[in-house]
Amino acid sequence: MPKIVDAEARRQEVVHAVFRIIASDGLERASLREVADEAGLAVGSVRHYFASSDELLAFSFGAVIDRIAGRLEAALGAVEAEPPGSQEQHVAVLNLLGQFLPLDEELAVDACVWMAFRHAARIKPVLAAEAERSHRTVAAIVGRLIMALNPGESAQEGLVTEAERLLATLDGLCMHSLLQPEWMTAEMCSDVLAAHLRSLEASPVSR
Repeated sequence: MPKIVDAEARRQEVVHAVFRIIASDGLERASLREVADEAGLAVGSVRHYFASSDELLAFSFGAVIDRIAGRLEAALGAVEAEPPGSQEQHVAVLNLLGQFLPLDEELAVDACVWMAFRHAARIKPVLAAEAERSHRTVAAIVGRLIMALNPGESAQEGLVTEAERLLATLDGLCMHSLLQPEWMTAEMCSDVLAAHLRSLEASPVSR
């Protein structure tokens, strides 16, 4: 009797193989053949789900965006549920910001893959649409976070400035911790996030 294969589960197996390759060896090695070997599949099996390397990479980029966005949305819900300015909200915000950074093994793989795809999108048109979605998704979540920290604030320019300042801080921390993990440890990242959050709480955008 032929073995029944769950198509979505098989796609996820292949995507996870892409993630492992990128995290260990970089995006350049993520060809159909290398991914098939990593997943323990024949190349033909991978081609059954992805017709080309470009299709596989675009799908994998979308998958890591969805993973990160899902965690961020859940964490944002916790922030918005707490009273503004409370210690509970402060803790929830730090948890949300930590979802961007390689603070544990799972987050480190996702951060590495996400950064690799974002950089590659600069020269790979096939990744451009997902790169745009990535930026818009993350920017929207960070914007809602800034508004949650400044309820009632109506100065749009100030909100945008603070959101961009936070995005730049997160991108810088993520890149620094991936390139210099011996120096920019998870503990150091957490300390920098806490300091940045204190500056946000002490300097409302309406000032």
